[in-house]
Amino acid sequence: MPTSLFPSLNRTLTALGVTALCSLSSFAASPSWLTAHDAEIKALLAKMTLEEKAGQMTQPNYKDIRDLADIKKYGFGSVLSGGSSDPKTGNGQKDWEQMVRECMELSRQTRLGIPMIYGVDAVHGHNNVHGAVIFPHNIGLGATRNPALIQKISEITAKETRATGIHWIFAPCVAVPRDIRWGRTYEGYSEDPALVTQLGVAAVRGLQGADLTGPHAAIASVKHAIADGGTQFVLKAGKPAIDQGDAVMDEATLRSIHLPPYPATIDAGAGTIMVSFSSWNGVKLSGHKYLLTDVIKKELGFEGFLISDYNAIDQLVPATDSTQPLESNNASGQVVTRNYKQCVEIAINAGMDMVMLTKRYEEFIRSLVELVNEGRVPMSRVDDAVTRILRVKYAAGLMKKDFSTQVDAKLEKEFGSEEHRAVARQAVRESLVLLNKVLPLSSSTKRIHVAGRGADDLGMQCGGWTIDWQGKLGADIPGGTTILAALRKAVGSSTEVTVSRDGTGAAGASVAVVVVGEPPYAESKGDRAELSLDKDDLATIANAKASGVPVVLVLLTGRPMILGDVVDQCDAIVAAWLPGTEGAGVTDILFGKASPTGKLSFTWPRSMEQIPVGTSKEAPLYPLGFGLTY
Repeated sequence: MPTSLFPSLNRTLTALGVTALCSLSSFAASPSWLTAHDAEIKALLAKMTLEEKAGQMTQPNYKDIRDLADIKKYGFGSVLSGGSSDPKTGNGQKDWEQMVRECMELSRQTRLGIPMIYGVDAVHGHNNVHGAVIFPHNIGLGATRNPALIQKISEITAKETRATGIHWIFAPCVAVPRDIRWGRTYEGYSEDPALVTQLGVAAVRGLQGADLTGPHAAIASVKHAIADGGTQFVLKAGKPAIDQGDAVMDEATLRSIHLPPYPATIDAGAGTIMVSFSSWNGVKLSGHKYLLTDVIKKELGFEGFLISDYNAIDQLVPATDSTQPLESNNASGQVVTRNYKQCVEIAINAGMDMVMLTKRYEEFIRSLVELVNEGRVPMSRVDDAVTRILRVKYAAGLMKKDFSTQVDAKLEKEFGSEEHRAVARQAVRESLVLLNKVLPLSSSTKRIHVAGRGADDLGMQCGGWTIDWQGKLGADIPGGTTILAALRKAVGSSTEVTVSRDGTGAAGASVAVVVVGEPPYAESKGDRAELSLDKDDLATIANAKASGVPVVLVLLTGRPMILGDVVDQCDAIVAAWLPGTEGAGVTDILFGKASPTGKLSFTWPRSMEQIPVGTSKEAPLYPLGFGLTY
């Protein structure tokens, strides 16, 4: 890659402190092993019909496939399980393994026997499956500032995902969130591009390992390209809308803040990149040829394939009914008539290689075939897309003659194991940030009163993207330990533990531990205009304070919250983020079995006027990098 194509990135990363990654030569291209089978791929392409090529570019959602025989009929390049798209037989490891094997075997029965890749959102562990270990969400992992730990977590996530037969993980998210009102803030490691870059590289290396053909490796999908963390806050019909919005910024800002994780993770060998729902200056990324083709593929030398987000290309038109022409206004105010076929044309010509969709898989394939036959999509563009898809399949060992859909027995045994949970517990310990210091507690104290809706709720503790897409209060998450259960186990037999949801009844206790925060959410449902704690949580804290005992506040949250008077009401405040299934990691810190080392990966604002980051010159409540210890 000519260095003149990227004049500012090296200086930017150096200024951000990414010294180990800032040589432009390290961003030249994907590693050579990704293109090692190009001669074989060229020969295979020559045997493929246009319809077979279109099938390879198609990724339907499992629960939306009308008949599983369609996998063989259309030769899908991939199938995914989107949020809550579970096996019909149950939600355990064996159920997933059997479902994936059935799909994989059907794909091998096609004329050319090209296996599909099964994909899933395993964004903090294999979070869809009962019994899997659920790690802290990325906002917490960012606070650890420990790339070796993130790599180990990603290795375990890959192992538990491969234990269900799945080869492809839609992670890591390398968004650089700048407005914490965004509902996906917790999916970002930090507001700091340097930290996001460092941890994103560690995650890719952990997921993919040294050899993608091994039984422990999973293909990474770096997401969501580009600037998903920079979308503007707007109100639509009186409701906040940030997710899937518009990143309004000049190119210099895009390159200095939001682009740095991509060349670094490409260099680390990321096999795929997921394109964002969002827009850059009014143009949807799903149809942005300059960013997808000119920047990611040509300038950054990416040789893997681009995958669209869930039904995202549908948003290239203002509705989903493709039977009628649809009108929309372009940036110049001119009326443009489009339909679904035109969506396909725009996305594929822009550089999209595989399209994630639900029920429209037949229509997508038919539209793409027609577009090529009409000369509106060049055959060379289709061949490029399929070449890239096959590169990843060859690199992952799917194209080997002895490829087996059988899961490694060792991985089945390790699924949800105590060894894996120990790493998750470490991650919780290292992710917690002590904001206000009156800790640790004594495990032999006379009485501890525990309050708050989050104290005994694994659903709230894990957050969104856990079993269900949006997560759920009171969710059934087998194998997990709540903070209350961990606390009861941590104290001595002479310590009484009393409980109330609303904070009352704490009088006479040595201390009140109050666990409150945000209920689970994902994506746009998490967009908020105001970030104060809700009235019930505030009342719980006030009730505990009124008892006259010291109050330790544990916050379960996907972002910094506006605390206001809460700071003065509490003797200690711990940001626990969304710690996942291992609540004992929280009590390790509360009782001093480990000293807190977490440092804020996001600025903690004093008021809403300090959001987005950089809006106010006044000092925040807690600055980026803040964190107390013992």
